[in-house]
Amino acid sequence: MAHKLENYVLGNWITGDGEGQALYNAVNGDTLAYASTKGLNNADILHYARTIGNPALRKMTFQERGLMLKALALHLQKHLDKFYAISYQTGATKADSWVDIEGGIGNLFANASLRRKFPDTSFCLDGESHILSKKGTFMGHHLLLPKEGVAVHINAFNFPVWGMLEKIAVNLLAGMPAVVKPATVTSFLTEAVVREIISSGILPAGAIQLLCGSAGDLLDNVMSQDVVTFTGSASTGLMLKSSKRILEESVPFNMEADSLNCMVLGEDVTPDMPEWDIFVKEVRKEMTTKCGQKCTAVRRIFVPENKMEAMQESLSKALAQTTIGNPLNEKVRMGSLAGKTQLQEVKDQVQKLLASSQLIYGSMDSIDLIDADFNKGSFMSPLLLRNENPFTATATHDIEAFGPVSTLMPYKSMDEAIALSKLGKGSLCSSIITADPKIATNYVVGAGMYHGRVLVLNNECAKESTGHGSPLPLLVHGGPGRAGGGEEMGGLRGVKHYMQRVAIQGSPSMITAISQQYQQGAKGNVDGIHPFQKMFEDLKIGDQIVTEKRVITSEDIDKFADLSGDHFYAHMKDTHFDGTMFTHQVAHGYFIMSVAAGLFVDSYNINPVLLNYGIDELRFTKPVYPGTSVYVRFSCKEKIQQETRDENDIPKGIVKWLVEIFDETEEPLVGIATILTMVKMKG
Repeated sequence: MAHKLENYVLGNWITGDGEGQALYNAVNGDTLAYASTKGLNNADILHYARTIGNPALRKMTFQERGLMLKALALHLQKHLDKFYAISYQTGATKADSWVDIEGGIGNLFANASLRRKFPDTSFCLDGESHILSKKGTFMGHHLLLPKEGVAVHINAFNFPVWGMLEKIAVNLLAGMPAVVKPATVTSFLTEAVVREIISSGILPAGAIQLLCGSAGDLLDNVMSQDVVTFTGSASTGLMLKSSKRILEESVPFNMEADSLNCMVLGEDVTPDMPEWDIFVKEVRKEMTTKCGQKCTAVRRIFVPENKMEAMQESLSKALAQTTIGNPLNEKVRMGSLAGKTQLQEVKDQVQKLLASSQLIYGSMDSIDLIDADFNKGSFMSPLLLRNENPFTATATHDIEAFGPVSTLMPYKSMDEAIALSKLGKGSLCSSIITADPKIATNYVVGAGMYHGRVLVLNNECAKESTGHGSPLPLLVHGGPGRAGGGEEMGGLRGVKHYMQRVAIQGSPSMITAISQQYQQGAKGNVDGIHPFQKMFEDLKIGDQIVTEKRVITSEDIDKFADLSGDHFYAHMKDTHFDGTMFTHQVAHGYFIMSVAAGLFVDSYNINPVLLNYGIDELRFTKPVYPGTSVYVRFSCKEKIQQETRDENDIPKGIVKWLVEIFDETEEPLVGIATILTMVKMKG
């Protein structure tokens, strides 16, 4: 029985006015639901996000937001069966649904883990500091602050779960709420996931709202602190990006558009090589996964002209193994398109392509189906086309059939392959399958600027490769030109898209106070208590000691060389130093760092420091000769609270310490580093 989808806005589930748009089961054509946003006030919805959701998220630290994402991912994992059952109705197989559902949840986990890259604050520093004066009393830095607006996500129909979760994971970690507007045709699956998100109670009020239906005047109400993202066709994206309000308010607009992605077979690959089979399997997978309804799917296949016949035969055999039908049937490997509208659009585009290409595999009309009715569902055969003249018959580089459709084309040289790849005017992804590093390098350097991502595939990585069509949370997803010119995901890069970068200038002490990270040259807190004697909660940024001095002797250097086995010539006193950078025997940098540890560590006494687990940014900046006295300025730089894993775990936090090593001249430094310790909390 068809029901009416609800929108989640203003903290409530609300149905739109009127009957709304009918949504259908893509497999059997039954009416599943109706969707409407009529009667909703988009200005109020955005205002609610800005005034309720935004302040709540902005108050949370990166660590708290990251743990929130982790909790949400764990909650959604408990409801996979429910999501899969609904996903089948979009025409997706179990494998297709896995990419959409569990791939989306995987984005939550990946972004939750990113919290470890951020401080335990609601904002963060960005990049390196810059000393702007001779005596170091004036400096500059960059600060990233969560924007005060709302992220508006307008998503495509092909990934109703992944499309939402991969975007909100990033804006929530950054501290911004979201209004999600999924494509209406598959919004019934998005609604089911959002219901579980809301019922979990994990997100603060206003952190997410859902519109199932038309966007209406949504973009007419955005403001300069908002961010808009769009996934879909290039033509729709251009229309939205050009809207008056977007331009007037200079609203950041990130577009990820469908593109004519390509795959290239290297000139070195022959049918007897494993890379040949890898290429064939990758093309088949990209043509049939999600029934070819992927923004990253391969639309153009470039093969050396002397291998065209053999590749056509191999691809045809591989595609013939694709069983099509009801995705609930375990024998089925490709389901249906998302609906009749999508099916007709693909057929119309294929007809345009056939004006300059020939169909070499598949049928436009007849398909052998398993457990399904061709007339009721939205089924389509994989279609492989062949274009013998890709430089003159350019429709292949301009027209995209958003389904299981791709075109095989010849090239004479790698330069031609690169030129052909560029005719797509910018894509989300390209792949080069080759065993030759020179060919791979030539292609990546020659074509990379026209693609958002390049996969280099060979027998070494094929088994573990995520494949051509799989964007990953820690790598950017997007592409130049036709692909939209935007970027999303990309680990830390994606989070920064929802934050405002502001340059700050002042004294090191003032920048320390603002950023809550100790800056070199800032005034330290010297209270007579060794920082290692303090529990995590009692430590303050800038807590500092200046150690006693130690004289470095030639005997010390000899002993360290023997102990470590490092007998590099510069550390040997009998070396002839003519023509070297040194005048005589010099201390090992690692020996000086070890001496520094001996000076700043609170020795022998048990204290709250549980362990030392790393050194970052270690630099040896000045040679230390025998007879030199060294000492250390040791400062608490940053604190990050850690979550406890279970009731037996010791409550603790990570403390970063700035280690500055000086000699008698005090200028410049002998060495500098950041060490990391795990410090016990009061619990």
